[in-house]
Amino acid sequence: MSTLLRSDGWSVRPSFVPNGATAPVTLLCDELGLTQLAGEPPVAWQTPWTEMTNLQLVRFAGGVALIATVDGVRYCWRKRERHDYESWRELVVAHGGSVERRRRRAGVAVVAVVVLAASLAGGLGAVLNRATSGAGEIAAASAVNLTAKDLPTDWTPTTTQGCSIGSALSCLFPSSTAVITSTTGASPAPKATSLFARVSAIFQRCLGVTPASDRVYGAAGQQPDYQVTSPVFGSASFGGIQVAATTQYYRATSMVRRDTAEMSRPNFGPCFVTSQDALLRGAAGKALPRANVATDWRPVTFVGGWSRGAVASITLPGVVGPLYLVEAVTTAGHFESTLGALVAKWPASRTFLNSLVGVLLSRMTSGSSAPA
Repeated sequence: MSTLLRSDGWSVRPSFVPNGATAPVTLLCDELGLTQLAGEPPVAWQTPWTEMTNLQLVRFAGGVALIATVDGVRYCWRKRERHDYESWRELVVAHGGSVERRRRRAGVAVVAVVVLAASLAGGLGAVLNRATSGAGEIAAASAVNLTAKDLPTDWTPTTTQGCSIGSALSCLFPSSTAVITSTTGASPAPKATSLFARVSAIFQRCLGVTPASDRVYGAAGQQPDYQVTSPVFGSASFGGIQVAATTQYYRATSMVRRDTAEMSRPNFGPCFVTSQDALLRGAAGKALPRANVATDWRPVTFVGGWSRGAVASITLPGVVGPLYLVEAVTTAGHFESTLGALVAKWPASRTFLNSLVGVLLSRMTSGSSAPA
C-alpha cells in the first residue's frame, strides 16, 4: 500500500518490547494501518487501524501526542513539533479518533498520566504477552535466510532502494534493513478498489477459497511474530537473475501446520505466483491477469521437506525480452520461508534454484523445535 504520511522525530512510551527502543521513532501511515520504525537500525511494528482503540491526538504548546490502545496496552507517541499536525488530525478523525487542544501545563499533565497508566495497566500485559525481547526468534529467522555465502562469488546485493525496475523483487519482498513485528493477530479488510484487494481476489478465485477462510491474503491469516528478509542479490548468470528470501517466525508450530494445510492444495503454487505476478503488474501500472498465468514447480531438494512453487513469464517496462518470476514457499517447525527469483532463462536456472530451496529447508529443519 502507498504511504499516506511519513512522520519523523517521535518517541514512544512504553516500548513495544521489554527494554526495546523508544526513540528515534518514525511513523508511517497508509489506508490499512500504522507502522512504527523504532531504534537504530530500525525495527518495524505494523498495526491495523482496526486494532487500535481509544485513538486520540492531543495538541499542546510543546508539541503533539498520539495515543492509542493496542492489544490491551496504552501507547503514547510524542514529538516536539507540529508541522504535520493537520495531516494527523485528518487521519485520526477518519479512523474514529478524537482530537484535543490543551494548554501547555494541561498537555504535559495528560501525557504524564497516559504514560503512567500505560506503565501500570499496560505494563503487566506487556510482560505477560511479550515475555522476551524476541532476539532469539529474530536471530533464528535471520539464520534461515539467504546470505552472500550461499551464492557464487560473482553475486552482489543490489543497491537500488525500494520498488523499481532496477530491483523489481523489492516490490514483492520487504526491506532487508528492518525486522517486521506484528502487534496483533488480525488483518483489516482492505478497500475493494485497492491493489491488494484485487490481487487477493485473483488468488482466492484461483485457489477456490473465500476471503474469510483464506490464510494467505484473507481474514483467516495469522500474522507471524517476526519477519526478516535477505538482501536482493543479483548476477549476470542465466542471462540475468535476482533472488531474495523472506522468513517468518510463528510462536506456535500449529499455526504453521494450518497454513501448510491450505498451501498443500494442488493449485496453490500457480495461484500464489499468479497473485505475485499481479502485484508486479500493478506496481508497473499494467493490467492485472484475468486468469492463472503460472505453471507448477515442485522443487526437488536433497533434504526433502515441504515446498510448493510456480513460474510465470512476465514483461517489465524498459526490460528487453520476457523474464520469469519463480517463487517457492517452504515450511517447517516455527518457520515459513519464501524464495523469489526474477530470471531471464528458465528452466536453465531450475537446478540452481532447487539448491537454494534446499538451503532454506535444511536450516528450517535444523532450527525448528518440536510441535507445540
